Amino acid sequence: MTMTIEWNAHIFSADTARYPFHPNACYRPDASSLRDDPLEEYIKRMDAEGIDRAVLVHPEPYGDDHRLVRDCLAKAPERFRMTSLFFPRDPDAPKKLKDLAEAEPGMVATRFHAYHASSLKLDTASEGKERQYLDRFTDANVIALWDMAASLGLIVELHIGPRFAREVSAVIADYPETIVLIDHLAEPQEGTGPQFADVLDLARFDNVYMKFSGLGHISDDAPLYEAVKPFTRWVIEAFGPDRIVWGSGNPAMLDTHFSDFSEADRAKVRGLTLKRLLKW
Repeated sequence: MTMTIEWNAHIFSADTARYPFHPNACYRPDASSLRDDPLEEYIKRMDAEGIDRAVLVHPEPYGDDHRLVRDCLAKAPERFRMTSLFFPRDPDAPKKLKDLAEAEPGMVATRFHAYHASSLKLDTASEGKERQYLDRFTDANVIALWDMAASLGLIVELHIGPRFAREVSAVIADYPETIVLIDHLAEPQEGTGPQFADVLDLARFDNVYMKFSGLGHISDDAPLYEAVKPFTRWVIEAFGPDRIVWGSGNPAMLDTHFSDFSEADRAKVRGLTLKRLLKW
């Protein structure tokens, strides 16, 4: 059975009274362009492009308020799963993650968002100033949140830039049973060549998977992004079709970038690997 699963959709609502943005979100979409029921539009796109199921990625602008993504999940629980996001600096973050996991069986991952220096600032009440989402992945507060995700059997999703790859490898090594999914090819435009070599080195861990998405961040020849095929070939050679999952864009891009592989391999990338990992 073939299946196409997208893991990247960010759902935003025009109803900012019901679903307010975090006061220190790293960005805010223009609410005037949004709909009160954004899920309806996304489902239409899924049907048009042959996307069977999707993991809704809780967007950074909502901080650790998951009401919108949970409401979306409740409308079509058989077709959707969700991720979560919490602030590592919040001492209650591990408990909040545990509480959400117990209340929401459709949550399959928690996401760390740290792909550049200004990612997701948090206004801490104790100091009354903005601080970075995290400093280092080896900090105790980050480890505590990662450890809770591991104990809950969740996937750890990493939206990181290449400069974080080396330090995150030390944490990955301590949790060999926890699946790690790297977002958007690790945002290669945010780092150097040697730093991206550290990203490719993460393929040595059998529990690390790469999300084939974010090609629009490094190329403007949508929808297939053929110009960056020489680059994606390096990533594919490192992780192989068994540990790459499609994230976003037009699924037809997989035929272009995985043209040297069998249809069976492309089917894994398109959705079968996620189906297996999520027991879905």
